[in-house]
Amino acid sequence: MLIGLVRHGKTDWNEEGKIQGQTDIPLNAAGIAQAISLGNRLSSEERIWDAVISSDLNRAYATAQIIAEKLNIPLLESDPRLRERYFGEVEGTKEQERHERWGTDWRNVAEGVETNEAVRARGLSAINEWKQAFPDRNLLVVSHGSFLAQLLAEVCTGLEDQYLSNLSYSILERREEGWHPQLYNCTIHLTP
Repeated sequence: MLIGLVRHGKTDWNEEGKIQGQTDIPLNAAGIAQAISLGNRLSSEERIWDAVISSDLNRAYATAQIIAEKLNIPLLESDPRLRERYFGEVEGTKEQERHERWGTDWRNVAEGVETNEAVRARGLSAINEWKQAFPDRNLLVVSHGSFLAQLLAEVCTGLEDQYLSNLSYSILERREEGWHPQLYNCTIHLTP
C-alpha cells in the first residue's frame, strides 16, 4: 500500500504569513495554479494512485478536486480527521504578533492550541482505517502542513524535520516494519 501526502495549495493567508489552522480559507489563484501543476506532473508519471481523499477544509478539498479531475480518479468523501491542527486563539495571527502576545513558546501558552499527540492520534486513526478498508488501494491524501508534519513524524522514524511547502508531495510505502518514505517534501513540479 502506498499513501501520498500533499499539502494544499496557497491561500491569501499563506502569502500574508497568517496561521490558518481550522479557519476555512479558500485557495487563491497561485494555489489553484500549484494544484494544476501537481496534477499535470502526476498525470505524466506512471499511474499509481487509485483515489484521492482530503480534509474537509476548502483549501485542501479544492486542491484534491483539481488533482482527482486531472488524474481521472475518484475523489472520496472528505475526512475531518485530516483537518489542520486547531490553533485556537492564534488563528489569523502573524509570527510577530504571536511573539508579542504569547512569546516564542506561544504553542504551549496560547489558549486552544491542539496538542501534537491529538493531531497524531487523528492521523493514525485515519491511516489504520484505510489499511483495513483499502488494503490494495493507493491513496493520495491532501491535507495541511502542521497535520502532515505530525503524521510523518509519527509514522516515519528518523525522518528529517522539514518545513512542508504548499503543494509539497511525499510518498509513503507500507512495509512489514512500518511506513517507509519513498519521496519526501518534493516540489519539483512548482519550478518553472
